[in-house]
Amino acid sequence: MIKGLTLAGVGSIGSLEDFVVKSGANGFQAIDTSGGALRKLIEERGEAGAKSFLSENGIRIGSIGLSVEWRQSEEKFLETLTGLASDAEAAAKLGCSSCCTYILPSTDFKAAHHMTITTRRLRTCAQILGAYGIRLGLEFVGPHHLRTAWKHPFIWTMQETLDWIAAIGEPNVGLLLDAYHWYTSNGTVEELLALKPEQIVHVHINDAKPVPVEEALDNDRLYPGEGVIDLAAFLKAVSRIGYKGVVAQEILTPQAPSQSSEELLKRSADAFIKVYAAAGLE
Repeated sequence: MIKGLTLAGVGSIGSLEDFVVKSGANGFQAIDTSGGALRKLIEERGEAGAKSFLSENGIRIGSIGLSVEWRQSEEKFLETLTGLASDAEAAAKLGCSSCCTYILPSTDFKAAHHMTITTRRLRTCAQILGAYGIRLGLEFVGPHHLRTAWKHPFIWTMQETLDWIAAIGEPNVGLLLDAYHWYTSNGTVEELLALKPEQIVHVHINDAKPVPVEEALDNDRLYPGEGVIDLAAFLKAVSRIGYKGVVAQEILTPQAPSQSSEELLKRSADAFIKVYAAAGLE
């Protein structure tokens, strides 16, 4: 499985170009970024130049974030939808085939009506992405405190998300599987082993503090191997079912890290070596 990074957990790293160079230099093979950043890279370097730059640094684009605001008003959805095709085009030109978004586990809208509307919106997004050969990954969010942050409970488990994916009904929709959300939703290895590799679009890895699982906060994570999540079991299971895509680190913290980006990149690289070795992976 391909070792990757998001911007969450690497400190103040600079431009996309800096992110690419520093990630490659620390042994990573992929990064996650935005469609807007990829459009800018292509504008500045040209398509061929952007491809060469990524290749020279041993980096691929793991995923872009879904820039469409699909959780709020219809006006906001339609306004932000206009840029999705441009994001998808830029991503496709650079060999990226994944676009991801997260599902908040509660909402101030009535849940049934919210699901009806957002199912249509995500189906529309998936259809636009699909035209460019890009898959849409949906990330369920597990921490308990977010389940009651808004009035009504919504989707927060893997099985609920799989059921929603089936209702959306587009073949290019699957899971963004995050180790932290798997842990905080009391996920099991058996559930992971029941997945087919094609159901997983993208994977995030991180760790949790030694507190009761219901007290684990979404924005208070640890680097892989520094906490209590059984990441060896998580990685073994995902590998065993045949997933061969990107595993990208995502470390959300209450305050910006005090270490330099160089220190955080080395810490991240060491963390991957540790947890991959524990899982019997290279």
